[in-house]
Amino acid sequence: MRRWFLLPLLALASPAISAPKTVVTLDRDWQVRIDPTDTSAVAAHKREAKWLAATVPGSVQQDLIAARRVPDPYKGMNEAAIQWAGLTRWQFRRVLDVTPAMLARDHLDLVFDGLDTFATVTVNGTSLLKTDNAHRRWRVDAKSALKAGRNEVLVTIASPIRTLQPMVLAEKHPLPGEYDSAFGDEPKGKQTSPYIRKPKYHYSWDWGPRIVNIGIWRPVRLEIWDEARIETFRVEQEDLSDAEARIAAKLDIVADTPGRTTVHAVVTGPDGKAVTVDRSVTLAAGSNSVSLPLTIAAPQRWQPIGYGAQPLYTVTASLAGAQATAEDSVTRRIGLRTVELIRKDGSFGFKVNGTPIFAKGANLIPFDMFPSRVTPAYMQTILKGAADANMNMIRVWGGGYYLDDAFYDMADRMGLMVWQDFMFGGSVTPPDAAFRENVRIEAEQQVARIGSHPSVVIWAGGNEVLSGWENWSDRKAFKKAVGADEQERIGAGMAVLFDRVLRQAVTKYSPGTPYWPGSPSTDYEGPTDTDKNGDRHFWDVWSGSKPVERYLDSCPRFMSEYGFQAMPDLATIRAFAGKGPLAADSPVMKAHQKFLAGEGNERLLMYLRDRLRPAKDFADLVYLTQVNQAEAIRIAALHHRTCRPVTMGSLYWQLNDVWPSISWASIDHDGQWKLLNYAARRFFAPQAIAAEHKDGATRISLISDATTPIAARWRVRAMDMAGAVLNDTTTPATLPPLSSTLAATLPDATLFGSAAPGASYAVAELIVGDAVASRAIIERALPKDMAYPDPGLSVTWSGSTATITASRFARAVMLDFGDVAAQPADDGFDLLPGETRTVAVASDASPATLRKALTLRTVAR
Repeated sequence: MRRWFLLPLLALASPAISAPKTVVTLDRDWQVRIDPTDTSAVAAHKREAKWLAATVPGSVQQDLIAARRVPDPYKGMNEAAIQWAGLTRWQFRRVLDVTPAMLARDHLDLVFDGLDTFATVTVNGTSLLKTDNAHRRWRVDAKSALKAGRNEVLVTIASPIRTLQPMVLAEKHPLPGEYDSAFGDEPKGKQTSPYIRKPKYHYSWDWGPRIVNIGIWRPVRLEIWDEARIETFRVEQEDLSDAEARIAAKLDIVADTPGRTTVHAVVTGPDGKAVTVDRSVTLAAGSNSVSLPLTIAAPQRWQPIGYGAQPLYTVTASLAGAQATAEDSVTRRIGLRTVELIRKDGSFGFKVNGTPIFAKGANLIPFDMFPSRVTPAYMQTILKGAADANMNMIRVWGGGYYLDDAFYDMADRMGLMVWQDFMFGGSVTPPDAAFRENVRIEAEQQVARIGSHPSVVIWAGGNEVLSGWENWSDRKAFKKAVGADEQERIGAGMAVLFDRVLRQAVTKYSPGTPYWPGSPSTDYEGPTDTDKNGDRHFWDVWSGSKPVERYLDSCPRFMSEYGFQAMPDLATIRAFAGKGPLAADSPVMKAHQKFLAGEGNERLLMYLRDRLRPAKDFADLVYLTQVNQAEAIRIAALHHRTCRPVTMGSLYWQLNDVWPSISWASIDHDGQWKLLNYAARRFFAPQAIAAEHKDGATRISLISDATTPIAARWRVRAMDMAGAVLNDTTTPATLPPLSSTLAATLPDATLFGSAAPGASYAVAELIVGDAVASRAIIERALPKDMAYPDPGLSVTWSGSTATITASRFARAVMLDFGDVAAQPADDGFDLLPGETRTVAVASDASPATLRKALTLRTVAR
């Protein structure tokens, strides 16, 4: 029986319940078909008008691929064959068995963590829910529509393009969007994507295909409960010192009726010790906010990778029910740390636990076009690739989706700081209040879910929305076309959205984390996307076709985007392109190159002509593009590090791929490292030497991320191509903590004497103890003008481990296994005359296959 009692002056119903909340997972046994009301689609695709098996979480596109109704869009040139699915109206159904005992409970809520996007949910023919935001969690009490026995849950999802297109086509000046369709389903410049809350990358990007997903893309469940449940739970850190941490367990509790209940919270430390608190609270009918204070003695701080350990605390909150059982319970894993955004006279950087951290990392795009098939193991592969490359920050880019809890758990454990964008990709946002209200709910849900993770060190409003509105030519043309009043209305709407709605969501649900209105931004202090203030996206190199050396021209405050493309390994290419002859302009290669609608491969060739040498064959072309990419980003990243403390971050574009493609990624979609990821491990090393050759001299800078001084020495040797030493100097040095120090400026005449620029080079090394911590090659001319000799490479094998020896200087040695997928422990390294490198090779292939497949490549002609 339920318990009732009287409180002084008020008769209140107790929310102590008959049974704990029960959760029934509904992620299996779904079917999908074309909605019979979509008559044109039914006529064109009769087989798909009949029910077929559906995977939930998932999308209809995945179901069609699994049933072989459409070819795999990742293979060959199949992207066009799947486009019709995103233009069609679909129905998903499953049977839900309900018992009389379930019906005796007060609430039976259907909860959808993600519906993409315009969905109608009916139960036994009764319409219960309509949705319009793929980034929101949706809940509806279905008890009134359910009956004992078998029930039908039907989810009808409309085509987002067909739903919005009539409105967009009626607009004289539709809002500027992101990327036009290559398939004719939307006229150029008349995109529906600006008007919808759905992952923007589904509509294509310059690194990904157009697959406009439709489906139940996140888990579904039936939650059965009585008088009260926990709606949201987060942990707020109120104060942190070496002596103690004061935190608050914050709960939003939904109650049916007024009454009293006990809320219980416990925090368990890394050492297993627990602190508990119980609080008797009075609940009003509806939503209630409850805060439980907890004090942790001698707290262990969570530190970014490279600065200490990552101890985590477990916090559980529960509502006490009858017989002291928990009627509802939620658990969070947290870390204790402080984060400060460094802002003074335009500066931008991060201070964690009082230590200014130079952010080293990359931008993360979605892991796949189909989020539900991204496994924790795959995410682990990509994030471990970042951590192994000495990165300490990942920017979750705003054109995708809010990632699963497992991603943030991994980042917490690894110590990877996360720059978290809200999901705005670049299009101008609608100015109406209803759109902002929809986003407010989305933002509050997501910040409440993600915000307690110690890895999340900043929330940003989105990607290039504000800077695009200010600077891009198509936005300027749009503003001129719509006139001053409409320009003001749209601009004011964006200001309210990014400066108020999103900022307030962070302030309310993650008050210890900084908020930034967008990337790039100056937080409304002045012009965006400049070196002087805030963060910067620099695309003069690559997109602007400018020389790589332009990276050396300035010191931005924080470089949050810059990039350079390369092809993936040949094994990855063969998996999508097949076994036939290939060239940069092969149709399949252009189909998997989305920059400039497939013409980006010519940009690759242009930079090869400008910097390296002609390719001997297609495999050599793959190698040379990877060398160019690694060298370009190395030049930029090390320059950013030499600019410390003016510059406090360098995040290159991009870490990963969303499908197998030619892109800016340093780890391809198959998880294979390009040479850039190996180079990042070197140029992001905790202690590094930078050697910038410019205007007939070399600037030597010594870099240290350590928090204490380090005794070291640096050495520079100039050599000719025959291996003769022209100059050899070693200098002792102390590396100050958290610093970059200009150690010397060496004129060419001093370093090289009378040797010709193309016939000599130098190697600069930072030595800590007896080990070379960092090495830099100094080239006086572009690589294409260097007379590098045949390096005389030889290799011996022991199992799957190769030992490589160079007779003469070997620049950018690559272990190329061709069609065989293999991951060397090191790659793209330089070998001085007589040097040897031993490299273990991870592969499913046998050692004999690896030996046969190996080609050693260098930049020598």
